[in-house]
Order: sequence, then C-alpha cells, then structure tokens
Amino acid sequence: MEAFLTSTSVVALAEIGDKTQLLAIVLATRFKKPWPVVAGIFAATLANHFLAALVGEQAAAFLQGEWFRYLVAASFIAMGFWTLIPDKFEEDDEPKPGRFGPFLTTLIAFFLVEMGDKTQIATVALGARFQAVVPVMLGTTLGMMLANGPVVFAGNALIRRIPMRAVHITAALLFLAIGVWLLAQTAGLL
Repeated sequence: MEAFLTSTSVVALAEIGDKTQLLAIVLATRFKKPWPVVAGIFAATLANHFLAALVGEQAAAFLQGEWFRYLVAASFIAMGFWTLIPDKFEEDDEPKPGRFGPFLTTLIAFFLVEMGDKTQIATVALGARFQAVVPVMLGTTLGMMLANGPVVFAGNALIRRIPMRAVHITAALLFLAIGVWLLAQTAGLL
C-alpha cells in the first residue's frame, strides 16, 4: 500500500504544470471530446508507467547492494531539484488533429511525450525503491489521472487558479524527503 500511495502522491504533484498536462489541455480543446482524451491518457500512462516501473524493479533486482540504494536516493533528490524547473510546451510537440481521432491521437502523443519525462523517470525510481511493479504503476497512473483528468474537463481556467510555484515546491520537497529518508535508511540512521 505504501508503494501505491507514495507513487500516487509523488506523480500527482509532479505532474501539475508538466508538459503532459499542457498537452492534455491542447488535446481537450482541439477535439472537444473529453472522455476519449481521458481514456487515451489512461491507456498511455498504464503502458508507459508499467514499462518504467518494470525497468526500475529489474534494475533494483539486478543491481542489489548498498551503493544502488544510494543511487536511488540520489535520483529522488535530483528529481526534487528537477521539479523546480517548469516544463515548457514546445509548438513542435503539439499534436495535429488527424485521421486517428481523439483516443488514438492522445494515446500516441501521451506515450511519446512521457518518454524521458520527469514522471516517467520518477516511476523508474519508484519501481526501484519499492520493487513492486503493479502498485507503482497503478499509483503513478492514478497520480497522472488526478493531475490530468480535471484539466481535460476544466482546461485553462483550472491551471490559472493553481499557484504553480507552490505546487512545484511541494512536489520538490516530497521528492527530497523521500531521497533523504532513503539515504538515512541506507546509512543505518533510521
């Protein structure tokens, strides 16, 4: 349960203001069909985060040892600092409405845009930390849906009301706290 809850909260906070959230707004306004867009986000996130959590779990199983736990802790701390750098949505990243419709366009766009994104890397780190693919994948997917679902329906009005700097700082502090906790635990201080 800890893996699920931690994964949900980490990703939900880290995702606010992320480029994939901006992509959700673009897709929702282009297609004006929120349910297929939400379904595409869900399917893409499940697939992407399953693979990311699996990579993290396999890396942890293969690279057992104290030094690997320090590496995972350092990755959480690095994610904390990375979270403070807001994403920018590039015009080239913007999907063009095409023949695939809202679901398939969203599925493909979200899967590709999430590659190498901070939430995907956080999912790898969470998979390595907890060594539990399914709870991590379900938690990170729920976190993505909590952050992206409302913007599909409420769009820009919702984003303007949330103080992004405060959300980024909260997410960064959560990443830092997990990293420091893991460092202390590995060092035998806890």
